[in-house]
Amino acid sequence: MALFIGDDWAEDHHDILITDEHGKKLAKARLPEGLAGIERLHALVAEHLTDADVDPVTGHLASDRVVVGIETDRGTWVVALAAAGYTVYALNPMQTARYRERYSTSGAKSDAADAAVLARIVRQDREHHRPLAADSTDVVGLKIATRAHQSLIWDRTRHLLRLRSTLLAFYPAALQAFGEVGIELGEADCLELLAAAPDPDRAQALSRSKIAAMLRRAGRREVEAKAEAIQAVLRAAALRQPDPVQRAYAASVSASVSASVGLLVALRTQIGELGQVVGQGFGQHPAAEIYLSQPGLGPVLGARMLAEFGDAPGRYRDARARKNYAGTSPITRRSGTRKNVLARYARNRHLADTAYQQAFCALQGSPGARAYYDICRARGANHNAALRQLANRLIGILHGCLRHGTLYDEATAWPCPAGRAPVPTPQPAAAAA
Repeated sequence: MALFIGDDWAEDHHDILITDEHGKKLAKARLPEGLAGIERLHALVAEHLTDADVDPVTGHLASDRVVVGIETDRGTWVVALAAAGYTVYALNPMQTARYRERYSTSGAKSDAADAAVLARIVRQDREHHRPLAADSTDVVGLKIATRAHQSLIWDRTRHLLRLRSTLLAFYPAALQAFGEVGIELGEADCLELLAAAPDPDRAQALSRSKIAAMLRRAGRREVEAKAEAIQAVLRAAALRQPDPVQRAYAASVSASVSASVGLLVALRTQIGELGQVVGQGFGQHPAAEIYLSQPGLGPVLGARMLAEFGDAPGRYRDARARKNYAGTSPITRRSGTRKNVLARYARNRHLADTAYQQAFCALQGSPGARAYYDICRARGANHNAALRQLANRLIGILHGCLRHGTLYDEATAWPCPAGRAPVPTPQPAAAAA
């Protein structure tokens, strides 16, 4: 007999409902988080299993004998469920909310009722959902490291944009000075200079020797010429806020700029250290060579893509399933005589960002990818839409390489007679999305 479990989890407890294949309630409980709770759940399940539900050779549960619906795919509780041989469906909370509305429009909600909805979903509609992937522990660990690394980069970008916005408001000369010598806002010498001179008045007092020393510590070339150019911009006449406003900015913004600079320096160090960890873990995986052979993928992007796709055998039925999971394939909205093909925004943002970056980097390393992008642009797609289409094509190529266990080959990936550019699948509406 198959058992279907709805598990509505909270930080310190789980509301559990167990039903049979006909929807009959067999058990209901509120279990504590942790070892005591999972042992009690196993005991409840064991009360309703028979010898026929257990494989006599391995002693493990037969396939799909215990099916669990829960609104998360992380944590030790989920790991314990999968280790026990249960088939776990990590359901999207938004989907669960829509199912709840099918059976009640009053807006009433409770943890026990949510557990019942989860049990009903995995009993009646589990074929429309994806079970938890049986990825190797190496890939699970790699996923944790790559997501932490990616989150640090996103944090750094947010702080850099906030810092840039602040500088534009009262200190635009700093941005102009850095741009004059080709220094990015988040680089070490730029951050050191901002820490030493976070407002226009202190910037004008900076000597050329101090600026040169900062550039030298960052390993710059042509230090004297660049120091002279930076000093000239910082001391040039420029628009200023009125004195009272300038003083207010100097008091309120100087501290926040200095704090941001310190945080950015720390993030820069942490990103580098975690990037080394990611690269080392990725290089030990059997599929690493295939990922690294793809255009636009290096150790970091390749590790992210492997971690997000996983390595569970048979997880993706075909290339289309992999593209849908990556969020690179378009969606169609058709109603009456109207038809729109739009970008897919409900997606795994970690994987979608990686696919987008791969497409951008592939423009430099793959003539076929560049030709594909140019044709998409010629058909009216903007830059982002063309990159999405290229990313979609590259995901399909990766799927083929993984399926056959072969490395990327430019001629095979982009077949074209007589050296002509490959012609992409027409997606005119998606290009405009």
